[in-house]
Amino acid sequence: MSEHDPQLEGTPLIKPSSTDHPLYDRVVEACRSVYDPEIPVNIFDLGLVYTIDINPENEVRVTMTLTAPGCPVAGEMPGWVADAVEPLEGVKHVDVELTWDPPWGMDMMSDEARLELGFM
Repeated sequence: MSEHDPQLEGTPLIKPSSTDHPLYDRVVEACRSVYDPEIPVNIFDLGLVYTIDINPENEVRVTMTLTAPGCPVAGEMPGWVADAVEPLEGVKHVDVELTWDPPWGMDMMSDEARLELGFM
């Protein structure tokens, strides 16, 4: 959809991940090794990773966000994610895209993250 197309009702705001790809679980674990330095929870459980798209050539595209646009590590975090995923056996290439749409909210955190941060 281009920016001029209306959002269709029922269309997900976040593209689904390639959960059936054999590399998916290892990419998730690699993302779980990356932490926001201001929050003691990994970026996957914080809900900052929106989509992990892996094509048949094992090229990985991670679409993620940050807790706030003014995050002090905004310029570094995508590189941290790429550095965590790229060494995985079988991964051909990694591209990390930062997005602000939809904006991150605390409701995107996993139960484990909520528990760790004292919200449960």
